[in-house]
Amino acid sequence: MAVRRIRQLGDPILRVRCEKVLDHKSAATRLVADDLRDTLRTARKRYRMGRALAAPQIGAPVRIVFVEVDKQRWTMVNPEITDVGPDDFVVWDDCFCFPNLLVRVTRAYQATLNYTDLKGKPHTAQLEGPMAELLQHEIDHLDGILAVDRATGLDPFSFRSEWEKLHDPAERYGQPNPRELP
Repeated sequence: MAVRRIRQLGDPILRVRCEKVLDHKSAATRLVADDLRDTLRTARKRYRMGRALAAPQIGAPVRIVFVEVDKQRWTMVNPEITDVGPDDFVVWDDCFCFPNLLVRVTRAYQATLNYTDLKGKPHTAQLEGPMAELLQHEIDHLDGILAVDRATGLDPFSFRSEWEKLHDPAERYGQPNPRELP
């Protein structure tokens, strides 16, 4: 268990499509999971943000995500979004890989997530709003995609300090935008 360096925008490992974990119970899998947990907790103290971390962010090209929200935590092995709802919403996304930058992206408001835990037990979760956005962001990391690749709209980038001067933090997560019926 160790606090690892979070890879920054420009590091080639962030562009790698990660390999599936074959042995959920291996010492290597447990080590990556523990390092994700320790690194996330340290980064949260430093940057005063963050709810999750994906393995490539600490240099491990495997499909593992650690999430910690409101004293609940999950280690997700081989997570996959299998379905999304019809509504999208706009969010000002942040990332430990570029902690001083916010990026406006559009995400699905609802998502179905499948993953296994460290014991190999399968799980399915129905997510919406900020949790759906969070897991879409983290799974993008596992596929070598960054929020900057999903930037949308005019002027989709802002330094965090400038954005915070002009906006209420509650504005980071927009409301769902139902798709218009034909």
